[in-house]
Amino acid sequence: MGKKRIRMTVAYDGTNYHGWQLQDNGITIEAELNRCLTDLLGEEIRVIGASRTDSGVHALGNVAVFDTEARMPGNKIAYALNQRLPEDIRIQKSGEVEEDWHPRHRESRKTYEYRIYRGEFPMPVKRLYSYFVYTPLDVGRMREASAYLEGEHDFKSFCQTGAQVESTVRTIHSLWVEEQGPDLVIRVCGSGFLYNMVRIIAGTLVEVGQGKREPESMQDILAALDRAAAGPTAPAHGLTLIKYEFMS
Repeated sequence: MGKKRIRMTVAYDGTNYHGWQLQDNGITIEAELNRCLTDLLGEEIRVIGASRTDSGVHALGNVAVFDTEARMPGNKIAYALNQRLPEDIRIQKSGEVEEDWHPRHRESRKTYEYRIYRGEFPMPVKRLYSYFVYTPLDVGRMREASAYLEGEHDFKSFCQTGAQVESTVRTIHSLWVEEQGPDLVIRVCGSGFLYNMVRIIAGTLVEVGQGKREPESMQDILAALDRAAAGPTAPAHGLTLIKYEFMS
């Protein structure tokens, strides 16, 4: 048996983890996958993740690949691995792909949701998955502001300072603010996102909804190319990576 590459769709509750990527100072999703796969397959396994989500961020459909010489069929690995993983990480699907298939080298669309809970008081069962905002939010203003961010722009103002990237130009295919009862969901689909970009967009839209900024100020924020021009970074726990779509 030769080496084969396995692709997995990974769902997780990020509450107890220091993000996806391996860290010296805390447990991560990547570390748990490596540990459990190495134990399962009896060889040293190192996964490659499509999106390096931050500490506290959740995912319904992150994607990872790894190489193995094990004889276990690719589609059976999900079942066996889920027996070993902590209950807040679950593989939704696994299967064999071409040996050179790499999630970060493929054209893709990523969809994130940022969830806000609106109420007079916090709701305990929502505290790990949504950002509590007690002040009234004007959803119409937030939608108006969102429209300015769709399309290709330089999103330097919406990138955490110090991030090492060649270009801060990104494309947002769609950005929508939806009401689901007391919840407000900011759903954004794009080709790629900068460090903390979705959380900074969410924090800025909240300020628009509160009346602290005008919807059209989004144009000025983009033009400034300065992180200080945008609003605060919304908390990590409100953010979930919903899905990855690969174009090839």
